[in-house]
Amino acid sequence: MSAKIEFTRNNLDDYLSKVAREFRKLNGRKMRAEIILIGGASILANYGFRDSTYDIDALIRASSAMKDAINKVGDEYGLPNGWLNSDFTTTDSYSPNLIRYSKYYKSFGYVLDVRTVSGEYLVAMKLMSARQYKNDISDIVGILKEEKDNGNSITLDSIKTAVCNLYGDWNRLPQYSQNLITEIMENDEYDKLYEQYRIQEKSVKKSLIEFDDKYPSVANEDNISQIIDSLKNKSTRASHNEEN
Repeated sequence: MSAKIEFTRNNLDDYLSKVAREFRKLNGRKMRAEIILIGGASILANYGFRDSTYDIDALIRASSAMKDAINKVGDEYGLPNGWLNSDFTTTDSYSPNLIRYSKYYKSFGYVLDVRTVSGEYLVAMKLMSARQYKNDISDIVGILKEEKDNGNSITLDSIKTAVCNLYGDWNRLPQYSQNLITEIMENDEYDKLYEQYRIQEKSVKKSLIEFDDKYPSVANEDNISQIIDSLKNKSTRASHNEEN
């Protein structure tokens, strides 16, 4: 996906409105469609700590005309293929219970209802993926901070409940994620943690790009955690050698 295309809270609604318009042209007004935003798009809709995302992840509940509408808008405005997609449904963070725990956001064009996932449920999804090379961990801290600032502090118990509601059992989370959220909640210095994790995520992403340039097509979903750990250890050893 091209890094030149950014979706922001300023243009998110505009693109959703355009999709609704095209869907209505193709499908008429008799049958409504529903899109549930997750990931970065859901953060843009509900929070202010992130400025943009590079694609819109969503659960799409509509007739086949919706795919045509999405592609039509993409072609018309020069958006990359997959700019609005439901690929996340093949990942571990997906749960059919997301529909039940989503909340109404806005309606567009009299045919499209948009819902979002927020709060402890979005934290639960981020914990299930917990990608160190994306924004997952800083997003978790950002959500916790903004909810706290708004007087809606999220507790560890409420996160555990959300995980169980979505995935059936707390132990479905990777052990890394269980330890991570416990440490974050115990620290409670969300401003410092947010900046810390953003720096780490950018560093890991940079290292992975360099690794991929050197070893094309080696990294994949099955081995990326091991590669990240190896790169971190290599960086730590290099720093230690420089100090000595």
